Amino acid sequence: MNADENNSTENPLIESIKELETALSQPTPRLIEHFSNLDGDLVILGVGGKMGPTLAKMARKAADESPKGTHIFGVDVFPEDDTRNDLESAGVKTILSNLLATGAVEELPDAANVIYMVGRKFGSMENQSLTWALNAFLPGLVARRYQASRIVVFSTGNVYPFVPVNSGGADENTQPAPIGQYAQSALAREMVFSFHSEQFDTPVCIFRLNYAVELRYGVLLDIALKVWNEEPVDITMGHLNAIWQADANERALLCLDHCISPPMVMNITGPETLSVKEIADRFAELMDKQPVIEGVPSDSALLSDASLSTEKFGPPNVSIDRIIQLISHWVMNGKPVLDKPTHYDARNGSF
Repeated sequence: MNADENNSTENPLIESIKELETALSQPTPRLIEHFSNLDGDLVILGVGGKMGPTLAKMARKAADESPKGTHIFGVDVFPEDDTRNDLESAGVKTILSNLLATGAVEELPDAANVIYMVGRKFGSMENQSLTWALNAFLPGLVARRYQASRIVVFSTGNVYPFVPVNSGGADENTQPAPIGQYAQSALAREMVFSFHSEQFDTPVCIFRLNYAVELRYGVLLDIALKVWNEEPVDITMGHLNAIWQADANERALLCLDHCISPPMVMNITGPETLSVKEIADRFAELMDKQPVIEGVPSDSALLSDASLSTEKFGPPNVSIDRIIQLISHWVMNGKPVLDKPTHYDARNGSF
């Protein structure tokens, strides 16, 4: 896309956090239709993370177009009051809860629909017992509490082994081979929900995400910041997948219609295998920088095949090149970022 197209009224740039939050939480017509046919309320567990607030607001906006009066509950410890206040002002009913506390899960409201977003990745090696408690113990409590509900369980492509970069990625039939305690405990989360799904005939969809991105965090921002600051971009982990967070949010909510027992597993990402060097070169072109590239791309990477989710939902609404343009503008203009590197380039499973 040339500069004139990039600045056209048809493809406006995002200039503020308010505009970004709106873009990330805007429901599509098919999601609105989905909520018009959705029976019962929705509980989102772990709503205070990077994706949760915009997912909850997207659900609230979609539900507002439905005559059913669906309640949207968002549950978390809410270490930042601003997140809770923002959700409340958007019409999401927030619940402050430490879900690991004795009896906390039993006190949660009934709901026919559950999205489980609780998880621990970064810092997983510093407090390994907490990582396993959140990723493997808590799922059993939640699965028993909501055994009569439909549950979409957030997981990760990290449960897969590295695959050849020309393979198209691991598909849902690929045998998991998680590297490191985060990935191992994420697979344990899946297995615990799967066990309870088969025990209680609970419909579940396991949502293997790899990776959601927006302008304040994500693998593409990590690369953009290195290019902008003229820091080396290590291309040893030379390929990756990515998807715009709003597209991932929509797919998570639509997956409530794909919950079955035993669980359905679905890879959620963009359809392309992306080259880290080509991404860096594209950022450099837009930013008028010379990228500093180091390393040699490995012949394997952590990649997911999104064919199944693309078949179910179609391609993402926002292209990778469009995201790169938006991130370039955001970074060059000094807009706020979360300062939470993804460590996408780690090959040892240590986060």
